[in-house]
Amino acid sequence: MTTAERGRVRVEPSAKRVRAYLAGELVADTTTPYLVWEKPYYPTYYFPRRDVKATLTPTAETRHSPSRGEGIVHDVHVKDAVATAAALTYPSSPLPTLHSLVRFEWDALDEWFEEDEPVYVHPRDPYTRIDALSSSRHIRVEIDGVVIADSTRPVILFETGLPPRHYLPLTDVRQDLLRHTDLTTGCPYKGTAEYWSAVIGDAVHENIAWAYRTPLPESRAVAGRIAFYNEKVDVYIDGTQEDRPRTVFS
Repeated sequence: MTTAERGRVRVEPSAKRVRAYLAGELVADTTTPYLVWEKPYYPTYYFPRRDVKATLTPTAETRHSPSRGEGIVHDVHVKDAVATAAALTYPSSPLPTLHSLVRFEWDALDEWFEEDEPVYVHPRDPYTRIDALSSSRHIRVEIDGVVIADSTRPVILFETGLPPRHYLPLTDVRQDLLRHTDLTTGCPYKGTAEYWSAVIGDAVHENIAWAYRTPLPESRAVAGRIAFYNEKVDVYIDGTQEDRPRTVFS
């Protein structure tokens, strides 16, 4: 396996079969995709041009990237639909690997598959691992000095690049201090999360807790449990207060 890099962008071939659909029509189907880390947090799939089944029509638009060069914008046409400005090619990129590849806007297409499994939000990073482990550690969560959760039955989720998250049974959480919100987020490893704010006296701590009601298979152990942002609450493990981690969620 070879890797190409320029600046902060890394390019690697993948062995997965990847497919993308628009309006029920196959847009691309490849067994030789490339993963491109345009951002440090997760990769994007690029398809060999030969494996693109949809018609790509160049627009007058280009998009410049300091690392990838000048991108030519295309509309994506299938039988009954058009995704406007949904594809990019880099025929003169300073990264030669990109010359014959096509990048699709994830949200512009309807369905993505890795092998025969649907994948959501963005491609799974091969260097990210999820471990959800039952524990008997004593977890106490406080906000503004008020105990909002106290449990000796956590499931601790270890995810590459993030601090451990403590998923606690609902019965061990002060639900009277939580207010369900309209926020939802998606994760390709865990599924769709719903959120709660905490109301402590006159203070409202927005979207500080979340749960996955129906997580994806690799995270099924956290189903129906609530976790809090370690970055925004005081967490005590076996009586010892943890330092608040510094992450993108701080």
